[in-house]
Amino acid sequence: MAGNRTRRIAKELADIHADTHSQITAEPVGGQDDVTHLRGIFPGPPDTPYEGGTYKVDIKIPTDYPFRPPVMKFETKVWHPNVSSQTGAICLDTLSSAWSPVLTIKSALISLQSLLSTPEPKDPQDAEVANMMLQRPQEFQRVAREWAVIYAGAPSDDSGQTGTAEAPFMIEDESLAQYNGYDRALVDNFGAMGFQVTDIVRIFGELGISPRSHQLDEGQVDDVCARLLAGL
Repeated sequence: MAGNRTRRIAKELADIHADTHSQITAEPVGGQDDVTHLRGIFPGPPDTPYEGGTYKVDIKIPTDYPFRPPVMKFETKVWHPNVSSQTGAICLDTLSSAWSPVLTIKSALISLQSLLSTPEPKDPQDAEVANMMLQRPQEFQRVAREWAVIYAGAPSDDSGQTGTAEAPFMIEDESLAQYNGYDRALVDNFGAMGFQVTDIVRIFGELGISPRSHQLDEGQVDDVCARLLAGL
């Protein structure tokens, strides 16, 4: 039984490697000897806040695969109503009740990519995100995009430099003194999530972040976000 599962997974991985158009990849996490723990990667879908980002998914294959679905969660943080903003857990029928043995790792990753395009806020995994999407859709778009920039490597939008109505927290004539010497673009990444510049700068100082910093590692980003959210 284990041999059948291994052969099936190996064939699926070969099919993924042979497909050069989808830009979806999957590789064993611990080397080629163990194909039961994989990392899937796919690009954020176009015309969404996630466009331009690269999304990594942790995949664990159960012993009775393909009769039970793979266990997947996002490694890349994503602001989406059907994905936990804390743990990366996913709410998707394809990975639970709608799974079928004819489905594959690739089709599951395609379903996740599609989920980013078609969120279901009325059947959420993350209630906070779902409420924002339903009640404050423009703010949801801003935060989703900023998380894509911070966590998924998506390119920064030009809107952060223009002081438009959609980004009122970035007004061109805002006093630079508020930034207290910190890199403005770095601060504005968090400002795009709806937080105040003064709060961001204060927390940078509390966490010992140097004004010379032009980027933060993932742990620092998590610490800043946690402090900002705790202050709401």
